[in-house]
Amino acid sequence: MLRPGGAPPPVTANGTTLTEADWDRALELIRGAESVALACHVSPDGDALGSMLGLGLALRASGRKVAASFGDRCFAVPRLLRYLPGRDLLVEPESYPAEPAVMITFDASTMERLGLLMPNAGAAGELIVIDHHVSNTRFGSVHLVDTSAAATAVVVEELVRRLGLTLDREIATCLYTGLVTDTGSFRYRGTTPEVHALAGRLLATGISPDEIARELWDRSPFAYLGVLGLALGRARLEPGEAGGHGLVWTYLGRDDRAAAGLPYSESEGVIDVVRRVDEADVAVVLKQDDDGTWNVSTRSKGAVDVSRACTALGGGGHALAAGFSSGLAPDKIMAALRPLLSASAEPGTEAG
Repeated sequence: MLRPGGAPPPVTANGTTLTEADWDRALELIRGAESVALACHVSPDGDALGSMLGLGLALRASGRKVAASFGDRCFAVPRLLRYLPGRDLLVEPESYPAEPAVMITFDASTMERLGLLMPNAGAAGELIVIDHHVSNTRFGSVHLVDTSAAATAVVVEELVRRLGLTLDREIATCLYTGLVTDTGSFRYRGTTPEVHALAGRLLATGISPDEIARELWDRSPFAYLGVLGLALGRARLEPGEAGGHGLVWTYLGRDDRAAAGLPYSESEGVIDVVRRVDEADVAVVLKQDDDGTWNVSTRSKGAVDVSRACTALGGGGHALAAGFSSGLAPDKIMAALRPLLSASAEPGTEAG
C-alpha cells in the first residue's frame, strides 16, 4: 500500500532529522537482503543518478542482486551522464520488480517524484528513502533523510562506509558527480569543510575530476546554442516581483526543442545562465517535456526561499533551488507562482 507522507520529525542539534535508529534499521534491512531494487526521481540529475548507481555498484560488489531505474515514460539516461559507471544496472520501468522486498529511493522528496515506479514503491515490503531535501514528505518506512547534507551522495557515501563496503574508483566517480552537481561545483552555500573532506576521500580513489567537469559542464550539441538564444530572447525581468527582490524568467516549449532537434535533457543548463542576472534574486525557467508537462526550475540568491513556493505548487527542493511540474500554460503558471514567491521572501532581507 502507498505510504502517505507524515509530518517531518524535529530537527536535531546538528541540523538533521537523521538518527542512529534510522541508520540501524536501514543497515539491518540492507544486510539481510539478497536483492535490492533502487529508484531515483524522474528526469534524473547528477545527484539522483550518481547516488543510485554508486550504491548499486557497492551492493553488487557485495554479492547482492541489484535492479535500478527511474520512472520516466521516455526512459533514457541524459547524455551528460552517460559517462557514469554502473549503467548496466539500469532496467526500464516495465522490467522493474513489481513487489520488491527492499526498495531504496534516491533524491526523491515525494512519492510522486518516482513517476511510473510509484506503484512499485507502494508495493515494496520495505521502502528506504535516501534524500537531503527539507521538503521530503517521509513517504517510506525507513528514512535516511539528512537535511543538513549538501547532496544525497553525501548520505550514500556514509551508508557505504557504515555497511563496510569498499569505495572504489567507479563508485567514487558516481558519488563525486552527485556532490559537484548539487554544490554547483563547490560554489553553493552548502559547501562546507565536510563537503571538501568528502571530495578529498573520493579523489583519493583516483577519479578524474577534470573529465567529470568536462562531461557535466563543458559539452553541448550545436543545437543548444540556438535554443539557449531563443530562451534568453524571451527572458522577462520583473523588478517588483519576489517581494521586491526581482524576478527573471523565461520558457522553452517542446516545439522549440523539436525544431532544433534538441532532446529535453540537453536544456538543463538554461537556468544557470538566466540566474546570473544582477537585478533579480529569483530566476525561473519553464521547460515543456515531451508529454506536454511544464517542468519549472527556480533559483534564489538568498532573499527568497523558493522551496516554500514550489512546495505549495506540488513540488519541493531547497531554499535556493527548487522546482515543480504543471499542466497549465506558462502565463498561468507564473500567475500562480508570483504571489507565492513574494510571500516566501526571507524576513529581514531588504529589496533592492
